[in-house]
Amino acid sequence: MSIVPPARMPKEQRRTQVLDAARAVFVESGYYAAGMDVIAERAGVSKPVLYQHFPSKLDLYLALLDAGLEELLEATDAAARETTDNKLRVQRTMRAYFAFVDNPDGAYRLVFESDLMNEPAVSVRVEAANHEIAKRIAKVISQDTGLRPDEALLLGSGMQGMAQVAARRWLAHDSVLMTRDEAADLIAALAWRGIRGFPLTHPPHEITHPPHDIAMGASAD
Repeated sequence: MSIVPPARMPKEQRRTQVLDAARAVFVESGYYAAGMDVIAERAGVSKPVLYQHFPSKLDLYLALLDAGLEELLEATDAAARETTDNKLRVQRTMRAYFAFVDNPDGAYRLVFESDLMNEPAVSVRVEAANHEIAKRIAKVISQDTGLRPDEALLLGSGMQGMAQVAARRWLAHDSVLMTRDEAADLIAALAWRGIRGFPLTHPPHEITHPPHDIAMGASAD
C-alpha cells in the first residue's frame, strides 16, 4: 500500500506562517538580534523557502510593519466612521490605540518601539501613518473649534502622540490598576476638554449618547 505524501501548504498560508513566526522573533529580539535562521526554524521552513517569500530580513520586517500600520489605520478609521458625535470619535480613537497596543501579538512594538527607526524605509512608513491619524483627529478639532487647519493639525499630532505614549505607559505599568477602556477614556476626557477649550464655530447640537459608552466628563465643556 502506497503512502500518500502530505499536501503542500498553500503559498499564502505558508507566508502567513512565516510572518507570524517572524513577528514573534522580532518582538522578542528586535530587528538586529533576530536571525533569519531562527525565524525559519520557528516557522518550520528551510531558509531557502523563507527567502522565496522574503528576499531579505528588511523585506520581512517591512511586511510586518505595513501590516501593523494598516491594522492601526483601519481601527482609527472605524472609530471615526461609526459615529457622528465628535466627543465619541475622540473616545473611540483613544480606545483603538489602547486596543492596538494591548494586542497579545506585540505588533505595536514594531510600530512604536522599533530599533530600526533610523532606516528610511521604516521611518517614512511610520511618519506617514502618524500624519494620517493626526489629520483625522484634526478634522474633528476643526469641526468643533475656530482653529485654522494648520493649528488643528498641530493639535491632532499632539493628541496622536499622547494616545501612543499613554497606551504604552498603561500596558507597561498601569494595566493592573485600571482596565484598558478606563485608561483610554481617561485620556480621551483630557483630550476632549482641551478641544472644548477653544471657541466653537457653530452652535452645539444635541446628541444622545449610547448607554454603553462611558461618559467622559459631566458636560461637553
